[in-house]
Amino acid sequence: MQINDRPGNGEAALVARVDQVPEPGDYLAVDLFGEALVITRDEAGALHALSRVCRHRFMDVLPEEQAPRQGNLPRLTCPYHTWTYRLDGRYAGQLTGAPLMHKVDFDRAACRLPAFALEVWNGFIMVNLDRDAGPLAPRLAGPTERLRAYGLSDWLAAETLTWTGVEANWKVAVENGSESYHHIGTHAESLQPMLPGQATRVDDCDGAWFSMFNPVGRDASAGEEDGHGVVPTLFPPVPGLSAEQRSGLLVIGVFPLLVLTVMPDHAAWFRWLPTGPTTHDAQITVLVPPGARSAPDYAETLAAYRDVYDQVQTEDLVMIRGVQRGLGSATTSGGRFSHLERPLWQFHRYLSRALASPAAAAEPVSGQA
Repeated sequence: MQINDRPGNGEAALVARVDQVPEPGDYLAVDLFGEALVITRDEAGALHALSRVCRHRFMDVLPEEQAPRQGNLPRLTCPYHTWTYRLDGRYAGQLTGAPLMHKVDFDRAACRLPAFALEVWNGFIMVNLDRDAGPLAPRLAGPTERLRAYGLSDWLAAETLTWTGVEANWKVAVENGSESYHHIGTHAESLQPMLPGQATRVDDCDGAWFSMFNPVGRDASAGEEDGHGVVPTLFPPVPGLSAEQRSGLLVIGVFPLLVLTVMPDHAAWFRWLPTGPTTHDAQITVLVPPGARSAPDYAETLAAYRDVYDQVQTEDLVMIRGVQRGLGSATTSGGRFSHLERPLWQFHRYLSRALASPAAAAEPVSGQA
């Protein structure tokens, strides 16, 4: 699958959090599989996923050389010839929408930025480039139930870390993020003592998502409750979690590009964005519960978690780049998956079905890992 292929075509991709566009007039420019998009919140508070390509001469209405990727505007105005659009994509008006077009045959009513399907799931904004595809949320009942106690819809995006030009195909990075088996090697001195890979419980699920749970290691536990260890946290844990939920890390993956790791006090949203056949950009967004920002040591705690994810990503990049180099070998052959790598088996089935029939990619398949 090359860069011009849209991984998971017919599937929604998570592009933002609702708290990143909280007020009327807020916008966020995003690029999804080669499409220049802008997420807007209009005057009535409704969210939209619009093309950033002007209907006149193909110009990006929010060019990165001039416009910040995130901000607040009353209208979207193309800087080329000042064609102007409302925040729901409609043409802005007789005089200001498209100036100096009165002497030609021009249908102003039909002049609007194309809109793409948008839905909100657990506080995430999901966009589907296939306008005829059905909603994704009903197919994510399993992850929704697993996340319910955390109240993730109200959590806030605290900070995003970005690595550009990573020398590996995006699928290599997704595979790496979809299993904890590599904790025993890649993260032997960082994650393994806290969340030992061999203790991972991988759920028996299939289709467009996976889930697993990493219990805290015995020596790293902050105590014991109802027979479960207590995973250490820097922010106060979310109220109402069970003893089991407070005992480790929940991992949720939604193919093709999302992995979400959830601790009792914070979460991390991982994305791998294709930029070429053997390159991608990686982003990790740290999410925190609403009350975390009022903590007196919020900045210091966030910085500590930032350092953790920076270290983890630095360790992962060695492996991701190494696998990419290995894929070019004439001796390359597929190895046998561990039971801890079931999500990779699911991902491969997902990709094969997506290439054959995008609509079938999210459907469960028979067989065992």
